[in-house]
Amino acid sequence: MKILLVEDNNILAKGLIYSLEQKQYNVVHKLNIQETINYLIYNRPSLIILDISLPDGNGFELYTQKIKPQKIPTIFLTAKDDEDDIVKGLELGADDYITKPFSTRELIARINKILLKENKNYIVKVKDIEFDMDKMVITKNSKEIKLTSLELKILNLLFLNVNKVVKRDEIIEKIWEWTGNDVNDNTVTVYLKRIREKIGSDIIKTIKGIGYRVDKE
Repeated sequence: MKILLVEDNNILAKGLIYSLEQKQYNVVHKLNIQETINYLIYNRPSLIILDISLPDGNGFELYTQKIKPQKIPTIFLTAKDDEDDIVKGLELGADDYITKPFSTRELIARINKILLKENKNYIVKVKDIEFDMDKMVITKNSKEIKLTSLELKILNLLFLNVNKVVKRDEIIEKIWEWTGNDVNDNTVTVYLKRIREKIGSDIIKTIKGIGYRVDKE
């Protein structure tokens, strides 16, 4: 998923970009309002991290005029720990608000929460497969494919992270969380084999030594 970072502090931006890219996010960085407006003409990111204090204007105005009409999830970022600013941002319709200094881990958790919420009402299509992530129904050429509850949860995890690698360790941890049973590498291999047999072997790619990825072109 693509994240647009609008931040004029290059040092802060570089640190955020590095951390987000480590989580397999594709980050685009813009320094000011005009650059952001030009970018949004032809692009729609999955989420925007927006500093409210920019060299050429106010982030609130940019959000109201250019971002909110496109219904792009947005997190306001500011150095001001001011209750009025926080209230204003949320009243304008922002999805979240975080003040500097902040924990990168906290910001990533908030990003994941927002994107998870967005994706719940989202139908992802990959080749001839459609996954309704709200109803947890998967179809191939409009015909429903029957998967077990656990197979659907594993597939949901992969589709929530479309175009990103989901590590085997993360899948193991999730299966343990869902079932309470002991899980190992062989367990993951078996479940992925079963899912591939049902939906097609070309949907889920194995990233050797790391994990699995669903690519959406």
